[in-house]
Amino acid sequence: MCAELSSSSPRAWQRMLSGRRLNLLDPSPLDVELSDIAHGLARVARWNGQTIGDHAFSVAQHCVLVEEIALMLKPDLDVQWRMAILLHDAPEYVIGDMISPFKNVMGGTYKAVEERLHHAIHRAFDLPADLPVSITKLAKKADIISAYLEATHLAGFSKEEADKIFGKPAKVSTEQLEVLAQSIKPLPTKDAQVQFLARFAELDQARKANGGR
Repeated sequence: MCAELSSSSPRAWQRMLSGRRLNLLDPSPLDVELSDIAHGLARVARWNGQTIGDHAFSVAQHCVLVEEIALMLKPDLDVQWRMAILLHDAPEYVIGDMISPFKNVMGGTYKAVEERLHHAIHRAFDLPADLPVSITKLAKKADIISAYLEATHLAGFSKEEADKIFGKPAKVSTEQLEVLAQSIKPLPTKDAQVQFLARFAELDQARKANGGR
């Protein structure tokens, strides 16, 4: 029997379709592949799949939407931070999308694993392991606006309920919210994957044209 099968230690890595083996407890940026991220995120459902439509609204679509919102909030946002915000939920390609109430129950262990994965993903794409506080706050603000829109258009929340839980979207106009709402139509998995990869490629090309920044 091979050592891997006979070892008493629990397996801590996941095999990816790219062939990489990503260690969940000590992830290496060398084992992070964009194709794996896009493939995984397009197959992870937001809201535990409790959304309307024939398809799940995937984390891949959510990431694209959050980056779009962040740019609305800060039109002069540097392209490297747009890329970082596009990847704000990238660890979920491995660990899935836990709803916030369950994350709160899980506590520190989940957060520690998520943070290590985030650091590895950032290093893989030449981003700072830890983002500036201002970018983290911007990503969070855009994420909450996205959650509000998803809640009210897909997940069955009333606007009154969403106002209490997420707060009314700030710093975006009614017209902008209407435009964003058009982006939250759940796509088939393959289309969501293609959309995510296309946005990443667009940002990567712009970043290279800007000297890597």
